[in-house]
Amino acid sequence: MRMEFPDLREHIYKRFSKYSQDIMELAKMASKSDIINPKLYEKYDVKRGLRDINGNGVVCGLTEISEITAFGRDEDGNKIPVDGQLYYRGINVRDLVKGMQGRRYDFEEATYLLLFGHLPTQEQLNRFCEILEDFRTLPPSFVRDIIMKAPSKDMMNMLARCVLSLYSYDPRPDDVSKKNVLRQSLQLIAQFPLLAVYSQKAYAYYHSDASLFIHKPQKGLSTAENILYMLREDCKFTRLEAEVLDLCLVLHAEHGGGNNSTFTTHVVTSSGTDTYSSVAASLGSLKGPKHGGANIKVCEMFDNIKENVPDFDRGRLKDYVAKILDKEAYDHTGLVYGMGHAVYSLSDPRADILKQFAEKLAVEKHMEEEYEMRKYVAKAAAELIAEKRRIYKGVAPNVDFYSGFVYDMLDLPRELYTPFFAVSRIAGWSAHRMEEITNGGKIIRPGYQAVAPPAGPTYPSKNEKKKND
Repeated sequence: MRMEFPDLREHIYKRFSKYSQDIMELAKMASKSDIINPKLYEKYDVKRGLRDINGNGVVCGLTEISEITAFGRDEDGNKIPVDGQLYYRGINVRDLVKGMQGRRYDFEEATYLLLFGHLPTQEQLNRFCEILEDFRTLPPSFVRDIIMKAPSKDMMNMLARCVLSLYSYDPRPDDVSKKNVLRQSLQLIAQFPLLAVYSQKAYAYYHSDASLFIHKPQKGLSTAENILYMLREDCKFTRLEAEVLDLCLVLHAEHGGGNNSTFTTHVVTSSGTDTYSSVAASLGSLKGPKHGGANIKVCEMFDNIKENVPDFDRGRLKDYVAKILDKEAYDHTGLVYGMGHAVYSLSDPRADILKQFAEKLAVEKHMEEEYEMRKYVAKAAAELIAEKRRIYKGVAPNVDFYSGFVYDMLDLPRELYTPFFAVSRIAGWSAHRMEEITNGGKIIRPGYQAVAPPAGPTYPSKNEKKKND
């Protein structure tokens, strides 16, 4: 089968994927017909990206699940930027993480909080973990029939395909009652680590010529511990490795109702569709490089920096960051990936927390020099962005700046970085889906202003037809 696969890919390319001259011409035609004059957005007061001219999100819903704050008020009542704060069900995530330190089931506890609105007692947490353990399995032959056959080069697409396939194994897939949606959500939360890890193993086997091994999850291990157990051939990991991965899962579990994938959850859920379709749609959103795929861009950027400044000389580092900003280096976009955030102003609380644990892990992995290099790049980038872009409110690293570095230190395959985001965020999506089902009622349907000029008669007149004849 492995010998035939490259030939199959070539056949598919020649038959289905090659750009013909007809396609090229039609694409040009489509591009010309789709251009909208940017001035029209101002004329009709259209808030592109559902954001106003100041970058504030248009309020289109209410939620009790989480809150993000990035601005406060001075003594005169004027709006001012402040250090960012993130709340899960009213609890500051900084306090949440502090209270969880030294425990093993942080992600499970955070998931319970998001779903049910309060922190569990030890007895409630134990029972919740048992429920997830019972669900931490896949249908018979699912790995062979779904995951191992025709593996995609993109893990997020594989994950979406797996989720949609699980619909066929569910005896009540279209039941949108609260109890059934909760059951489906808990199953998916438990199954996502398996889907992600096993999909990566299939990918590595077919596309990277790696050895194939499949480890079953173990009872008594947390989500983070099971991920490391299943991923590694020897199943071994340190306590700190599991703690840091667990922390990453907690910090990525939820981020307000307005982020793209969570808003997708609300929009799709409002149509009355099934849980599997809703989750697959959110996965499609998260896949985008402007959303969940951002941490990979950070890693690729640092790969480029290390190639061009191998000695980590600070003067040369700053000069190279300046070249990136001036579109003279890396991908020529002028972006320093991992710096700044659409909502936070002075700081991203998730980055602040993860930075501390990244330092601890860097010591264990003997990667202190690279950690210090990243710290300096963040400092230099903030100074240069303020200078070159004239942004003086403050530009700080976001969570992606450090999460990719943490995953690198954990020796996780890069193709899994975004799927692991989904492994975490499925907790938030599930909470928001439950909230939408409980309080929604109306299908979400925003308005679009039509601006196409009158096209005149659709068909030629009878006289014109006669002339042509």
